[in-house]
Amino acid sequence: MALPVNEKELIEGSFVEWERLEYKKGWQPENILHTICAFANDINNWGGGYIIIGIEEKNGQPVLPPAGLQKNQIDSMQKKIVELSSKIQPNFTPIVQPYDYNGKHILILWAPGGDIRPYKAPDLMGKKKTTFSYYIRKASATVKAKGFDERRLLGLAQKTPFDDRINHNADVSDFDVQLIKDFLKSVNSGLYKEADNISLAELCEQMNILRGPKEYKKPVNAGLLFFSKTPESFFRGAIIEVIIYHDDIGDSLSEKILKGPLHIQLKAALEYLQNNVIREEVRKIKGKAESERFYNYPYEAIEEALANAVYHKSYEMQNTIEINVRREKIEIISYPGPLPPIDNEMLKRNRIVVRNYRNRRIGDFLKELKFTEGRSTGIPKIRNAMKLNGSPLPVFETDADNNYFLTVLPIHKLSQKLSQAGTKPGLSFDQAAGQVPRKYPASTPQVTPQVTPQVRKLLRVVQEEMTRKEIQEALGLKDRFYLRESYIIPALKLELIEMTLPDKPKSRLQKYRLTKKGKRLLQQ
Repeated sequence: MALPVNEKELIEGSFVEWERLEYKKGWQPENILHTICAFANDINNWGGGYIIIGIEEKNGQPVLPPAGLQKNQIDSMQKKIVELSSKIQPNFTPIVQPYDYNGKHILILWAPGGDIRPYKAPDLMGKKKTTFSYYIRKASATVKAKGFDERRLLGLAQKTPFDDRINHNADVSDFDVQLIKDFLKSVNSGLYKEADNISLAELCEQMNILRGPKEYKKPVNAGLLFFSKTPESFFRGAIIEVIIYHDDIGDSLSEKILKGPLHIQLKAALEYLQNNVIREEVRKIKGKAESERFYNYPYEAIEEALANAVYHKSYEMQNTIEINVRREKIEIISYPGPLPPIDNEMLKRNRIVVRNYRNRRIGDFLKELKFTEGRSTGIPKIRNAMKLNGSPLPVFETDADNNYFLTVLPIHKLSQKLSQAGTKPGLSFDQAAGQVPRKYPASTPQVTPQVTPQVRKLLRVVQEEMTRKEIQEALGLKDRFYLRESYIIPALKLELIEMTLPDKPKSRLQKYRLTKKGKRLLQQ
């Protein structure tokens, strides 16, 4: 059974973190069993891991070229692995694939994070009476879970990350086989060669994006996010919104709404920003023959920040990823914020060690596609890209309740203003690229300062006096904080809506309605 990864890169540790790889020179049943159990428990939501048999390990690194296995060992080992994994409680079976690495026979075991953790395995093999323990991965070692780690593991009991859960509202027919084949081809997976010879259901099962009993096979959410043509029909927040402001008051802006499979919309958003926002500038330095070259925003910083937002946001929530391009900065905001214990103080550190991850499958797909490199590397990489470009350092921010995550990339200090960026005076990036920005009527500037897309959405739903809850439901939002900060408060400040009980702002009877100013703008 082929794996949905590039086997050669996997063996060489090119894209999977070392903590998720275990090398075995030969058959070591007890160690293999404990490691399968540890990967199944997936205490950090890393997405499980891989055991590679036939390659010796030295100081955590594979010894290459490998010794390999005898061909007649492969079949017997596969049978033994089935027998071995049956000893895990509850039952868990890894995916096994033989592989030819430079003429040497290798056996790869893929143990994805389990659905019904915690799992435990016998401590000793070959004895009728033995104790069972929970095993986890710590750094690149398999150990017994004890004390705090055991309590933490038990707290994760049957808590599968949202991206790896079965979606009961979807069916295998919601997958697009061409999207799957394109992905397998782009990552150079051996499964690509088999794709035309097996059914769509078998293909999806081998990729672990379709699970369940034989009579009730259902897609997992990560599979729908990457391999459905319209993931937004299942997850309303699976959208990237790019808003480019062409002035300081917000009455001239361009919007770009990007939908579709996550990796495709991510790539499209980056291309749009590269074509319409990023520019290289050249400054002649007096007394020097060479000119100074820099970018208003380094592409690498934007790519990493946006990939992080796609990776870490919650797709249970209906909030989209927002990219606000202003004259002096780019803001990338996603919801919710980082998982505890990450807070604003920790975000100021050069290196952040994250203990838990919200999505375990999305990260793997993005790394296969080279959008991200590894866990806990995003923030340092963004800082480094800004520093190398000579830009001010980025800002990372959340609130006390971790309701949102904001990345701010300041423009290079020497960069010209957007409206003067290599174009005729007054001509914006979008106009130069053939994208004409949306402009409000010149006759009503007094009612349009800083009218964001969120405020305009709010005006369209508040047709009568409505409570906060009614507005939230009409907008399809789950986060009260996001509703208040991005919709209600800005509209109140602009006097486009008003409270029915202004003297009692926290009253349970409080409602909101359009002002004359708001009605006039809505009509326009």
